[in-house]
Amino acid sequence: MTIHLIRHGKTRANESWLYCGWTDLPLSENGRKELEGLRKTVAYPDISGCRIYTSGMERTRQTLEVLYGAMPYTEEPCLKEMNFGDFEMRDYEHLKDDPDYQRWITGDNMANVCPKGESGNAMTARVIFAFSWIRARGEDAAIFTHGGVIAAIMEDLFPGQRESRYQWQPKNGLGYTLTFSDGKPQFTEIR
Repeated sequence: MTIHLIRHGKTRANESWLYCGWTDLPLSENGRKELEGLRKTVAYPDISGCRIYTSGMERTRQTLEVLYGAMPYTEEPCLKEMNFGDFEMRDYEHLKDDPDYQRWITGDNMANVCPKGESGNAMTARVIFAFSWIRARGEDAAIFTHGGVIAAIMEDLFPGQRESRYQWQPKNGLGYTLTFSDGKPQFTEIR
């Protein structure tokens, strides 16, 4: 079984370094152009025999379309990025003096909950639940999703192989191909 994990292209939030999880943004013009360029240089996998999933967010649907054209897909909302709650669509410079933000980034960043949002642990639990369900189907799959989601899946499958979960986060438009043999995962980077 093979599962491809592909991160969406850039949005204006990525370009402006804003926290963006559940805000449903489209690809930016630059993000779309970058994907079109990557399509010419990256060895993207053949997903024609795969069940295709998106997080249901516009940026993931558009990434699928730019890279592969119109293809049927299933939306799986549990594969959304983290819900940053009150910090959504804001950047560090505007948040750095906010006491709620300081509480969130201090200490156990995975356990701390964003006001009106979720914790990294809660996001990871829902993502791993959805990924486990997809994996249990036993079908080849392609998942168009978000950087934090991919990092959570990779950290879960390959614990201790990277210093931080965020080192698993691929650049926009890139990702990983996972292969499972006797239940054991291996990966290659999509480059």
